[in-house]
Amino acid sequence: MIELMDALPSGTLGFRCSGRITGEEMQRMVIPPVEAALLEFDHIKALVVLEPSFEGLSFEAAWDDTALGLRHWDGFERLAVVTDLAWARHGVRAMAVLLPYPVHLFPLAEQDNARRWLSESLGTVHIDRQGEVITISLIGQLDQHTYARIDDDLAQVFSELDQPRVLLDLRKFDGWLGLNALRQHLALIRDYRHRPARLALVSSPLWQPLAQRLIQPFSRAQTHTFTGSDLLAAQEWICAD
Repeated sequence: MIELMDALPSGTLGFRCSGRITGEEMQRMVIPPVEAALLEFDHIKALVVLEPSFEGLSFEAAWDDTALGLRHWDGFERLAVVTDLAWARHGVRAMAVLLPYPVHLFPLAEQDNARRWLSESLGTVHIDRQGEVITISLIGQLDQHTYARIDDDLAQVFSELDQPRVLLDLRKFDGWLGLNALRQHLALIRDYRHRPARLALVSSPLWQPLAQRLIQPFSRAQTHTFTGSDLLAAQEWICAD
């Protein structure tokens, strides 16, 4: 059985599932709300609660679920799955690596945390320009929409300088949410890799191996990596003649 959940933020759908889900229920309880929400919002979030009595999807329901996902591959922003069922948690983990949007698992006792995760802002990018130096700070966990929001600002600030000096601050960076976020990041590197005259990258020890890879495409720029405690040294290096 599928039960629609209420008291969720605008643009978020919730489904509580128990027993064995049939194709008829998918056609009646899931597909219409998703299609209607995507007519109103560019992207939607979903909360799925799998009760202890949940037994899985029938063949018809699984087919409908797959078809819905393929039809709206980029229509979802985030998915929170709440369950204590070990087999379901393993299945969600396997599915999550294939999806372009972030998926987070929660135990049944943390349903409120799942709702909070869907509603909160997970990450942001700060852009600051001082003279020829552009400081880009990646904060928290970034999803694909974070990059969409900063694209115009980044293009504007880079258009104002012929050979900017860029300081990339990863001290508070917690990674990417979903494959699309990583693709967006790589696309930005591709678009701007020939622009900087100098590039300083500051990161925690956790991200030092990644930091080395991030600066490789900027082969035309003078590059240097710094640990998080050396921000002042990075700022002095990026400004030096």
